[in-house]
Amino acid sequence: MQDYDKLSEFYKVFADNTRLMILNSLLSGSKCVSGISLCLNKSQSLISHQLKYLRDLNLVKVEKDGQTSMYSISDEHIRIILKYGIEHISERS
Repeated sequence: MQDYDKLSEFYKVFADNTRLMILNSLLSGSKCVSGISLCLNKSQSLISHQLKYLRDLNLVKVEKDGQTSMYSISDEHIRIILKYGIEHISERS
């Protein structure tokens, strides 16, 4: 039996522009909060809040590099979902 509540929560991630922008920025490699903030022209507090949400759902992971936290996409499934979503939208444009 499927856990539709978890699946629904998972897909809600992709309904937020900021979270999509963060995930897209991480496709090219790991970044720190300030790097993502600068890249997206969004506040560090907003980025931190969204990264926590993404971490809680296991879409991103964090690794310490000294005192800096580096964020990256957690696994290949997330990359594939983003890639296919982008391709799907591009085909419809």
